[in-house]
Amino acid sequence: MLKDITLGQYYPADSILHKLDPRVKLVATLIFIASLFLVKSWVGYGIVTVFLFFVIRLSKVPFSFMIRGLKAIIILLLITVGFNLFLTPGDRVLVQVWKLKITDQGLRTALFMAIRLIYLIIGSSVMTLTTTPNDLTDGMERLLSPLKKLRVPVHEVAMIMSIALRFIPILMEETDKIMKAQIARGADFDSGNLVKKAKSLVPLLVPLFISAFRRANDLAMAMEARCYHGGEGRTKMKPLCYKGRDRKAYGVLLLYLAVIIGIRILGSYVPLI
Repeated sequence: MLKDITLGQYYPADSILHKLDPRVKLVATLIFIASLFLVKSWVGYGIVTVFLFFVIRLSKVPFSFMIRGLKAIIILLLITVGFNLFLTPGDRVLVQVWKLKITDQGLRTALFMAIRLIYLIIGSSVMTLTTTPNDLTDGMERLLSPLKKLRVPVHEVAMIMSIALRFIPILMEETDKIMKAQIARGADFDSGNLVKKAKSLVPLLVPLFISAFRRANDLAMAMEARCYHGGEGRTKMKPLCYKGRDRKAYGVLLLYLAVIIGIRILGSYVPLI
């Protein structure tokens, strides 16, 4: 389960998506997430599905590797679907068990919420799988650079976000090692009900926190030994520069966003499927 978390990992490949400017991929991720909350019909989700499938094919990342990240959110997905399925009122009751009712609107909302959550994880994973942590930091810093006029420490914020994403797979790998070490000493993490399994994970927290603090301290000492003092006056070894493919990518994103907004406006006047 822990190895199935793909968010924060980088998958090396020779694809056009890997070669794009990180700013393009950050903007694309924000537009994609916004589009998930704009669409309200099956037609809209169909267009989102086609766009996501097209991006995954361009990334050359195996689809089986990309959907591995969904296993880590299966419980959250089931809880979200269950709440929307049984607690959303509607005009027509489809199934009723005791006081629990499944309405047509509840079924529609639950399906949309499940699709939205799945696409959100996959879309975010595409960005991290095709962008190195260094490029991600540079892209965030350049996009947030206008905030420097408001005295916002843009470089430090970008560095923190990049390190946080990079630490996700590292901490998951550390957790897996600790679990295997405790299993070798007789610990049992699989038997019992959900409450017992949750209690069995408590002994993992202390060594995991100690390891996390030790890694953070080592990273801080390494940055200090290399005379790191923030982004003021720093230069870039590989300055970001837009190319022709980046401008074309922005054009595709604007077209995609225009189609999504058009479907949303059309759906407010003419009910879509």
